[in-house]
Order: sequence, then structure tokens, then C-alpha cells
Amino acid sequence: MTSTIDPKNIGKPVRPRRHVRTLTGYLPEKDALGRDKWPRGEEKVWKEGMRKVDQDVKDVTKSFVNHVQTSLARQAYNLDDLGAYQAAALAARDDLLVNWNDTQMTYTRKAPKRAYYLSLEFLMGRTLDNALLNLGLKDKFKEGVQQLGFSLEDILEQERDAGLGNGGLGRLAACYLDSSASQELPLWGYGLRYKYGIFQQLISPTGEQLEAPDPWLDNQNPWELPRLDVTYEVRFYGHAERLDDNSGRAVWQGGQEVLAMAYDVMIPGYNTPTTNNLRLWESKPKRGFDLNSFNAGNYEGAVESSNSAAAITSVLYPNDHTFWTAASLADIMRRFKNLGKAITEFPDYVAIQLNDTHPTLAIPELMRILIDEEDVKWDLAWSIVTNTFFYTNHTVLPEALEKWPVPLIEHVLPRHMQIIYDIVTVEKKFPGDREKLARMSLIEEGVPKQVRMANLACIGSRKVNGVAELHSELVRTTILKDFVDFYGVSKFGNVTNGITPRRWLDQVHTILPSLRVLSELMFIGQCNPELSALISKTLKLDKSVWLKDLTKLEGLLKFVDDKKFCAEWAAIKQRNKERLAVHVQRTLGFTIRTDAMFDVQIKRIHEYKRQTLNILGVIHRYFTLKNMKPAERKKVNPRVVFFAGKAAPAYYIAKLTIRLIVNVARVVNADPETNQYLQVYFLPDYSVSLAEVLIPASDISQHISTAGTEASGTSNMKFCLNGGLLLGTVDGANIEIAEEVGESNVFFFGHLTPAVEDLRYQHLYHPVPVEEKSPALANVLHQISAGVFGDAGVYEPLLNTIRQSDYYLITDDFDSYIAALGMVDEAYLDKEEWVKKSIRTTAKMGKFSSDRAINEYAESYWNLEPVTVEKSLA
Repeated sequence: MTSTIDPKNIGKPVRPRRHVRTLTGYLPEKDALGRDKWPRGEEKVWKEGMRKVDQDVKDVTKSFVNHVQTSLARQAYNLDDLGAYQAAALAARDDLLVNWNDTQMTYTRKAPKRAYYLSLEFLMGRTLDNALLNLGLKDKFKEGVQQLGFSLEDILEQERDAGLGNGGLGRLAACYLDSSASQELPLWGYGLRYKYGIFQQLISPTGEQLEAPDPWLDNQNPWELPRLDVTYEVRFYGHAERLDDNSGRAVWQGGQEVLAMAYDVMIPGYNTPTTNNLRLWESKPKRGFDLNSFNAGNYEGAVESSNSAAAITSVLYPNDHTFWTAASLADIMRRFKNLGKAITEFPDYVAIQLNDTHPTLAIPELMRILIDEEDVKWDLAWSIVTNTFFYTNHTVLPEALEKWPVPLIEHVLPRHMQIIYDIVTVEKKFPGDREKLARMSLIEEGVPKQVRMANLACIGSRKVNGVAELHSELVRTTILKDFVDFYGVSKFGNVTNGITPRRWLDQVHTILPSLRVLSELMFIGQCNPELSALISKTLKLDKSVWLKDLTKLEGLLKFVDDKKFCAEWAAIKQRNKERLAVHVQRTLGFTIRTDAMFDVQIKRIHEYKRQTLNILGVIHRYFTLKNMKPAERKKVNPRVVFFAGKAAPAYYIAKLTIRLIVNVARVVNADPETNQYLQVYFLPDYSVSLAEVLIPASDISQHISTAGTEASGTSNMKFCLNGGLLLGTVDGANIEIAEEVGESNVFFFGHLTPAVEDLRYQHLYHPVPVEEKSPALANVLHQISAGVFGDAGVYEPLLNTIRQSDYYLITDDFDSYIAALGMVDEAYLDKEEWVKKSIRTTAKMGKFSSDRAINEYAESYWNLEPVTVEKSLA
């Protein structure tokens, strides 16, 4: 798609001409005498449209064209949709920059306490649409780019998701940045600028997950600002020598120094000029090319330091977490020292949130800065540190709690290892209790010894929190119980996760036409604008009100019995299904029936999240249908099951789960006897943008982790906010969602958390054959082993995790799960009541806004006050 432009016409009304597309509109054809020749009625339509173009729209078109010519250096005649996206993004960024500068100037003038969110992931999704929404410019841009011959929807589709994260941890961090700006809280995020992100997921013909690089930065990223003037030196290796003056100081020298260079990403608030910042670090060599090595013929040595430095931020989850924490703390310390305050006031102006254990090395790094560079005595330095940091725990799974080998830290970070050994032990409080001391120690004995990052984060933080009520209770009573005994329960709290309704409900104003043929439906990305518009109309509230106070949704409860409202609600759900069906048809070539129930599970693939339980349930349903007579099948509720998610490249069992799903889908979808009643799809390369299409289309979503293993979950909140009902275990935030929406609107199954450990014990020491415990499951496993879904031997390692130890209790929960699916089928047959359940669910999701969560952090943890941004006269 290309366009042409006549610069002389910029800002002037230009009339449409059929078949000739320009950046300024459509020009009419000419007759033999050179007069305008209009198609019937087109002149009137054009003139009416042009009268609606106000000055803001003209400003949009001028800014757009200016960036085409000066920022992109593109020629007018060859501007494609990608170039149009870049120009539109740069035009929107201009408005963000004004607010961003005003925000930073306000923070500098008022010098408030500031919070910093350290997260190894920020799963931001696409930025342009969110920026236009928050700026209140979406309608202006839509009209402006249309006047220039482009469709905003086409332009939005050109943006790639930023490759800065993988799953819920990163998406939570992104929601919190959005909410902090929307709530006018002075908070910055710090992360890493990954060149390739996690990976691009491909599926082989045999169903295997294949990983390819995700080159999301191949094209210019208009949303980042390279800060060539903001660099810090980060040291690795070398040796640390303690000074003999009893100060506790040491001199760390030698080794390798790497430069951290900053890239800033503006984070706009909704309906406010506040625009905060996400600062990402890119690693660069301090000395890019060793000319001496090159001249000596050592060509590999000439670029070795350059390559090793750049590798730190090449892919998601590098080995050297200290690079990111050291650069961030150096930046935070520089900003604090500009205030001219005494170092003892550091916690009065700085709060640092550790998003899980990944940033824990920030604790010894701040100790190093205070002791070695600021000449602070040990006890005072430790007091400053423990009043500055806050730690969010995201898991109770022992294998997920980070441990770093002591020899590795001693080699890479010798000074940090000294500080870790120097941190005060708890021996005085529990003398003689060797078992407790061993559990609480920062060092786990073994070969090699390991540093327990969760223990370090707990000891070095002012407060520790879990992310759902059940999870926080488990943190207090299991993995950190000894620390609760030591510090008291007041140090350990809960902040239930939340999601931003701006992205997960109100994105992209779009018109979905009522079309007779599904293939005519335009695919338009991003979440649920029609539902947002219906909510605003029904509540008689501008969306700027309820999008910042999600409890206003409770007003929908008054309309549950309003047939017209329910019909509109159901029609929007149906159009969202059709949108998803078009996406699947266009990307994968499959035709999906849209009159069926849409059943969705989209998560990182992991044994504890139990996608395996889901696909085994699908297989059970398939064979149940096969065994029915044709007349019986016609009474069955048709169901389309969607899976999406990535498995870690080295996670063999998770990758086998994907392979099983893909091959089950191949068999089920090809079976003419049953494919009218059951379809299965695995949608590859899961991303925020894909979630924005899947979530609004769901009738039911599955959140079926083994009880006590999912910290919270946030996808459950996104589905429920969009009127999808929840099928799940009594785990994580599922519990609190049920408390809010009412258990009659949730489908629960499975054993409860207190029973889990006893069941695991039975599996280890008193195993019961699957055939005896669940004949239905035994039959499913038999069918897989018999090769119904491809090479039987391939799946045996996966099946053995169920037949043998069954750590995640699939055999214990399978029959209950099948019964819950049956209850879902029965409830869905009553379409009127199902719609009412959907409305009630959305109406009661106010608690799960990330605005509420970020305010809890600000008030109860960071002692952070909102700051009103002062607009500049410019």
C-alpha cells in the first residue's frame, strides 16, 4: 500500500478523486473540459466531512507529514503503512514529550519522595493506541490520518509488541507503570533493553515448539529516547581488597568494565498530563575495539570485550543481573544527590520495589555504594538499605526461588559476595536452633554452596508482600515462616494484583459492521472498545470517570434484567468471537464456528498451570462424543477450545504439552463425526496483542493451577473484566474474584490447598494406580499411548509425570474437573442466564484494578504522595 503527496496541499482542503490515493485525501476525476467529475453524492459527502476537520486534526496532519519528510526522510510517493505508523507514532510522541518534560520538571522543583520499580520484565504490548487513548487524541488521529489517505487500524497493526518480557510478571509491571502515571504518583521503572526479547514461537509440522529470535528492534522504535549522556560503568570480575582501617570498606579493582547506556520510554497517565518514565539499560563495551590485539593478529581478541558486553542485553533473562541493578542504583543515587540532602535521608526520598528475586543484588550493591563510595558506616548503611527496599514475592514453589552459586558470585562479583557474608546473621535471636538457622541462612550448604536470593530480599527489605490473600498467607506460613517469627508479622503483607482497565477493556475505537459473510469482517486489534462504549452509555458516565474508578461498574447490576441491555451485551460478545475467528482464519487458515462456546486458556506453559489437565479433558470430551449416537450429539453444547503460551526452550515436559495439544487439535478438527461439536486450536507466538483479541471473545476461561501453586494470576482478572466466566481451582486470586462476583458465577473444582501436601505424600509412599483412582483418565492416557495422536513413544515422559509421582495432582483432580466442565455446559444452555452471569462478573471487578493496587503500595509501603504536574507555558 503506497501513497503520494503534494506538499503544497498540506493543511488545505483537497477533494477526493476516485482511484487516486494521496496523503491529503481523494481528488475527483476531470471531465473533457477539465471540470471536476464527481460520482453521485460523493461531493456532498466530502464537503460535509471536511467541515468537521478542526484545527487539532490539521495539526495532526501537519505533524504527521513533517515527520514523514524530516524524521523518516521518506519520499511522499512511496510511503507505506509501516512508514505511516512511524510518522503517526512520532507525532504522538511529540505530545508525550511535552507532558514528559513538564512531569520531570515538576518532580525536580517539588522534590517529592520517588519510587522505583525494578523488574526484569516489562511486557508493554503495543504503545501507539495506548498513548493516543491516554492523551485523548485517538479520534483526532483517526480522522487526521484518514484525511491523509490511511486507516488508523491499518497503521496500528504495523506495531510490533516490545520484546521486554514473557508472562504475567512483566505484564503486571506494565500495568503498574500505567496506573502510577494515571494516579499521578512519581514512580519510574527500571529494566533491560533486550535486543531479541524471549523468542518467536514457531510450531513444526509435527507439533514441536521451535524458537527463533524475536527481532522487535529491526525497525526504528519511535517510543524510545536514546540517552547518550546517561551512562554508567559497571564492573565485573577483578578482586576486592578490604581496607585495614576497621571501616568495612574495600577497594574493588581490575576485571572488566561495561557501560550501561539509558533508553527512556515515556509512560503517559490516563486523563492527566503526568507522564512517567521507564528507563531501560543497554550494555555497551567501555572499549569497543582493541587495536593492539588486532595489530598483533588476534582478531577474535580485538572484539571479545565488545561482544561479551553486548551479550548482556541481547536476550531476555541474561546471567548478569548486577548490570541492571548497578546501573539503576547509580542513576537513583545521582538523582538523590542532586537534591543536596544528607545521605541519612535517602529512605525519605527513595523507595525501591523489587519485583520478585531477580533484582535482589540491588541490596548488596546499595551497601557497596554507601560503604565504599559514600564512606557510610556499616550499621548506618544497613539501616538505610533496609528502609529503602521492598520485596514482592511471586511464588511459593521452592524450585522457583532463585539460588546463585557462591563460586560464581565470588568470581563475577567479589565485592558483593564479601558484603553478603558480612550481613548480620540471626544467630543471636535463636541460639542453638540449628535447623532454623540453617533455613534462614543466606548461604545454603552443598556443593557448590548457594546464595538464597529470597532470604536476602527478605532480610534486606522493609516490607515483604505476596500478591493474593491465599498466596500471602502461604508465604507467611511456609517459605518465609522463620522470618515471620524473627521480624514479626507486621513486616509481611498482601497486595492483591490488579490490571489496568485502559488497556484490557478500552482500546481502539472501532466500528465493527454487521456483515453477512464472516470473511468480510475486518480484523482490528486490541481489546474491547464496544463493551467500553456500552458501559459508558448505560451508566451515563464518561469513560474518563469509570476507567479511573472501576468500582463504578457496579452500576451495571441494575441492568441485569434489562432485556435490551442484555441483548446488546451478548451481541458485542458475538462480534468479538467473529473478530477472533477472522484472525485465526487469516493467520492459520482455519475456519471456526462462532455459534459455539469459546473456552480459552492462555498462559506460560508450565506443569503447575496444568495445560496438561485441560488437553486431557479435551481428549476425554472427544471420545465421549465419538461414543455418542448422532442424535445424542445434537444435544451437546458445541465448544471451541483455544490454547496459547510459550514454553521455556529447555523445559522439555512443557514443550511436550504443546506438541500434544497441537496433535490432538489436528485429529479432533479433522474428524467429521465430531468437529461440529468440538474444535481445538493452539495459537502460536502468544503476546499481549494476541491476548487483546482472545480475551474479549471468551465465554469461559480456565485458571486451573494445582491449589497453592499460583501466586495470583492476572489473566483471570482480564477475562472476568471482559465478561468471561471463570473455571478454576481454589487458588491465587481466583478466590478473591469469587468473593467479589459470587460463587454462583464461578465454576470451582479440585482439592483445596491444605490437602495438597498429604496427597503428594500418598503419591510417593502409597501410590494408587490411575486405573483405580480415575478410570476416565486412565482411558485418556491409554488412547495417547496407543498412538491415536501421533507417535506414542514421544509422549511417554509427559504421561509418566502423571502415572508416577503426579506432583501436580492431575489424577486427583481429573474427575472433579470433568464434572465442572459438565456444569459449565449445563449453565451455557441457558443463554439468558449466562449473559446475566457475564454482566454480574464484569460489574464486580472494581477491586482488581491496578490503580487500587498501586495506591496500596504507595500508601502502605512506599509512603508516596501524588504530585500534580505543573504545565509549562510553552
